[in-house]
This record gives sequence, C-alpha cells and structure tokens, in this order.
Amino acid sequence: RACVAARGPGFGLQGALVQSPPVSAGSRPRRPPRSRTGAAMSSSPWEPATLRRVFVVGVGMTKFVKPGAENSRDYPDLAEEAGKKALADAQIPYSAVDQACVGYVFGDSTCGQRAIYHSLGMTGIPIINVNNNCATGSTALFMARQLIQGGVAECVLALGFEKMSKGSLGIKFSDRTIPTDKHVDLLINKYGLSAHPVAPQMFGYAGKEHMEKYGTKIEHFAKIGWKNHKHSVNNPYSQFQDEYSLDEVMASKEVFDFLTILQCCPTSDGAAAAILASEAFVQKYGLQSKAVEILAQEMMTDLPSSFEEKSIIKMVGFDMSKEAARKCYEKSGLTPNDIDVIELHDCFSTNELLTYEALGLCPEGQGATLVDRGDNTYGGKWVINPSGGLISKGHPLGATGGHSCS
Repeated sequence: RACVAARGPGFGLQGALVQSPPVSAGSRPRRPPRSRTGAAMSSSPWEPATLRRVFVVGVGMTKFVKPGAENSRDYPDLAEEAGKKALADAQIPYSAVDQACVGYVFGDSTCGQRAIYHSLGMTGIPIINVNNNCATGSTALFMARQLIQGGVAECVLALGFEKMSKGSLGIKFSDRTIPTDKHVDLLINKYGLSAHPVAPQMFGYAGKEHMEKYGTKIEHFAKIGWKNHKHSVNNPYSQFQDEYSLDEVMASKEVFDFLTILQCCPTSDGAAAAILASEAFVQKYGLQSKAVEILAQEMMTDLPSSFEEKSIIKMVGFDMSKEAARKCYEKSGLTPNDIDVIELHDCFSTNELLTYEALGLCPEGQGATLVDRGDNTYGGKWVINPSGGLISKGHPLGATGGHSCS
C-alpha cells in the first residue's frame, strides 16, 4: 500500500492519495449503502448516489534532469516519452482515451495541446490544462479521477511536465498582486524577510518554529536529506544519484540558515503520466491483473488557522495536510499502521518532518523521535520517499505528484 501526499508549499494547495495494492476489478467492491429496496443511498443530499471505482492501469515517466543540461529536452519531447510509456504500460492505444488533464506551471497557454497533438495523437478529445503550483501533477490526477468517478469518462490520461529555469523560483509578473502576499506578510511580521529566496525562508522558519516549540535539532532535518539522497542511489529516474554522509549534508552550501543545498529540492525538467480507468474499462480491456485502485484522494486549500494563529508551520500547510490525510484515512478505512510506503512532499527537509506529523505517523512534535528511530527508511516502520523524494529525485512542478504514481 502507499500513501502519497503532495502540496503546493505555502501556496494553499494540498493533495493526498492512498492507493491499494494491485487488485482485480470486481474483487473488492466498494459500494454506497443501500436501502431495503436495494437502491443506492447517498450519505449527503449533495453527493451522487453512486461514485464509481477508479483504477490506475498504466504509468510512465522520464528521468528528471537539471534545466539547461546537455540531456535536457523541450516539453513536447518530455510529454511524449512519459505519455507513450504510460500507454504502453496500459497496453491500450491513445484512441481509447476519452479526456486528458495536463499539468504544467511554466509555459504559455495550451502547452497541453501542443504536448499531446504531435506525439500521442489528435483525436478531438477535451484536453484540460492545469496550473496549481507544486500540486499541479496531483491536481491533474485529481481531476482525471473525478471525471471517471462521476461517470463522465471511462479512461483519462493524467499528464504532467515541466521545463524550468535554473535557480530558485521567482515572481513572473511584477504588475499585479503576488498570490503569496498574505503568506509573506505573516512571515515578515513574525521573523522578518531577507534577500534570500522566499520559499527557503518560509520552510526554514517553519523548521525554526518547530525547534523552538518542540526541541527538534538541526541534525534531525539533515538526517532527512541524508536519507533521501541515500534512497535515490538505486533510482535511475532521479536527478541526483550520489550518496552523502550526514556531515557532508550539513556542511554543504547554505541556502538559508541551517537549510543546506542537500536538504533542498532542485529545479528540474521532467514529465510523468498515468492512465486512469473505470471498472468497466478495466474489464473490457482485460487489465485486471495490473489495475491499482485509488481508494481515497483528497485535495485541500488553506484553512483560517493557516493565517490566524500566526504560525509559520501552519502557514506552509500543516493543517490542510492533516485534514486531507484524515479524510483519506476515513474514506479508505486505512490507518498509518496499514501503510508500508509513503511518497510525500519534501521540497525541503523541514517539510518532510512536518508532514510526518500531519499524516499522523507520530504525535505532533514527535517527528524528530521518528527520525531517530529510523522509522522513515528501510528496516523501520515505513519507507518514506524511496524514490529519493524531491530533494534528490528532483521537482519539475507539473510532474510532481504524478511521479508518485509512476
């Protein structure tokens, strides 16, 4: 089983996903309650009586690479590789796809159409472009699932890609309101703002707040960076595949305060794709042996507590992560103890530790204890970010979230 969480860090977006092991369609029916007459009953007057089961039947992705590197490619080429791999994995033609949800952040309008037209095909299907910052890939998957769950489509391609610029993310438009202005205001009022990139300051100060409140040490965050780089050694799709000692992680180039470069995700080029299908589609194409059911998926935006409590931990998304996880556990019938593998949003090592607590892997304030026990790696209670996570695997925004399925 796997629990996947993806967040737009500090930008008011949170997606959480729980997947089952491969199951045959029809083997574990999950139906709404029924009346004595056998009619489906809704738990809410605003919910449809029947929500269909949704399965992942094919996945594909590219290697994530440094922007501008010799092996970097344009976004249509990245999308073509990921999309064709997903279709080949599903063993279906593109003509069987009813709709496509395509995620990217940095690009002109309708890049999704350009990415698909001349690589996968021009079949006239709806192609929906999605931009939701770091949760973009998760949002494409979220939309694709809802289309099938609601009976609008039988098979949907969820595709995400990104071709990024080198260096830290910056503001593209200076003549309009910055979407994160309220987040930055909170940060300034509590800790101030320096000339460093804003994102590392947000998550660096969230880590400082955790240290002040719970006694967490700098070493606990560094251990997460060490662990993720160690995990990536065996991942051929990872942007980085080098292993470092804990001392090397802590002594690497400073990005902001105690956050060093080996504890921060890089900018990346890459793409990931997933083919989602209904139960009827799975049966029609004989895909039962490879179908992986999405048992629960939630997306949250910021809550009043994100700003009202003047907490940087909450401002970067703790409460919405916690609530998304709670809803997923409730809908899936699973608990953290039922989960073996977790891919979560480690844009910075501090956010990984915060997410341990938000997902209920340990009580609030006990993330450092979880790290010390080794419960986040092989031999522990969970294997967290076996891919290397964003810190080592890379973070092409549109593909992030989708790559967890791949």
